[in-house]
Amino acid sequence: MANGFKEMIIRHRLTLTDIAMIGAVVVAALFGVWQFDIFPNETSQQRYRVFELDEIFAICALTFALFAWSRLRAQRREIHRRRAAEEEARILAFEDTLTGLPNRRQFHAALNAALEAPPSADAVHAVFMLDLNGFKKINDLEGHPAGDEALIQTALRLRRAVREGDMVARFGGDEFAILARHLSGAEAAASLALRVIEEMGPPVRAGNGDHPIGTGIGIALAPPDGTDAETLLRKADVALYRAKSESGSALRFFEEEMDHHIRERDKLERDLRGALDAGAIEIRYQPRIDLRTGAAKSFEAQPYWHHGELGNMDAARLFPIAETAGLLRPLFEELLRRACGDTASWSEEVTLSFAIPASLLRDAGIGLRILAVLGATRLPPRRLELELSESALVADLQTAKRVLGDLHDAGVRVALNNFGTGYSSLYHLRNFKLDTIKIDRSFVQAMTANSESASIVRALIGLGSGLGLTVAAEGVQDEQQRQLLSREGCHEGHLFAQDFSAQEVCDLLISKVATSRTVRSSSAN
Repeated sequence: MANGFKEMIIRHRLTLTDIAMIGAVVVAALFGVWQFDIFPNETSQQRYRVFELDEIFAICALTFALFAWSRLRAQRREIHRRRAAEEEARILAFEDTLTGLPNRRQFHAALNAALEAPPSADAVHAVFMLDLNGFKKINDLEGHPAGDEALIQTALRLRRAVREGDMVARFGGDEFAILARHLSGAEAAASLALRVIEEMGPPVRAGNGDHPIGTGIGIALAPPDGTDAETLLRKADVALYRAKSESGSALRFFEEEMDHHIRERDKLERDLRGALDAGAIEIRYQPRIDLRTGAAKSFEAQPYWHHGELGNMDAARLFPIAETAGLLRPLFEELLRRACGDTASWSEEVTLSFAIPASLLRDAGIGLRILAVLGATRLPPRRLELELSESALVADLQTAKRVLGDLHDAGVRVALNNFGTGYSSLYHLRNFKLDTIKIDRSFVQAMTANSESASIVRALIGLGSGLGLTVAAEGVQDEQQRQLLSREGCHEGHLFAQDFSAQEVCDLLISKVATSRTVRSSSAN
């Protein structure tokens, strides 16, 4: 019985207030009937305190009336809740809750409606895709509440920039879109985009300061670029990708070459992923020799990937593709693991030189992963030299300093590539615990014909030697350059751009050892 009463309460959604009210009224009615003769019996001369049948019927009718009234109230409350929930769901389905702008779904519906009513012969509909510049920095410096405030201000500025009747939508994050109907042509679309860029020019006030925030804009036109929503959005996004590649705010219209380039890039990234899984990326080793004795001191690992259509691709082309595909870290670790494994089988006097991409130095955990690779391949840290570009030092000074400092303390050597061409300063040379500087090949190859280049090389060698660093020269092409560098005090150099496979390096080192032993034996005799 208790369970049945409980089920009735749940099914009919009776609240405790309803139950208490009905109970109170029924008890009061029972007391009144008990105390007073509600329906007096005229034939009786004496009143008895008993419940008569008509009084019982009256109490039951009152109880059912109160129950019906309670159900009516509950149904009205339920209808009100459902309408409120439906309204909230509609808002969530079609509006961005932060900025109040239409969301992707509403924008898509509006774009489909616009395409069903094509513009006149000389007019176009325009789809603008926008992505903010500097928004991530606001989030990182000031926190997400400040980032939200920047998005709200951006939404207000975009609304001011567009025409009456144009739709501004937020797709998520810092990505916005504009739908402009019945523009007079591409020039009108460009004018609208320039108004947006101008409106976004002043800094936004967010958190504890003012922050510059620009935008890249990609534009696709209907019908020239497409007649369906998906095509137009995709092409506007392709144009946005090109606009974002430029510094500062920029606008770009979709062009077929862009689409071709994006598709080629996508295929290349998929091919690279397959090559990485199949172990098809080869490592060649370029020797760095002692310029006085000719002995090999180190071998620089040079990754090569032979692409069926694009030919051989070196690290300068390989790493940027891997970065955009999200494969840079696994590619770097796999190549480093293989190179360390090769080096561990060579003579202990030979070290491995391996270039680390600048973007990986922003990863605070990369040092631990490098040390883990050394441990797995049993290569002593002193036999690994990491090469980095000068621009890598200024990308994230604090993280790079911490990563390189930890690696240097563990015994890993650090070399600076292309010295003399970038952002180097005595501050960087002192504070980044460098072991080697490599003079850029442009100075080395011009030193025999250009006195100014020779003077620069001489000054760089003197600077490195004065700081106690090993000085190496890149791109030594002939014996004359080798002799000049050796006389000036340059310790090592990459000679004649030779490179070898791992097995060829092993054979070369074995032959050198055998030759050296033969010479010593002949001298002893």
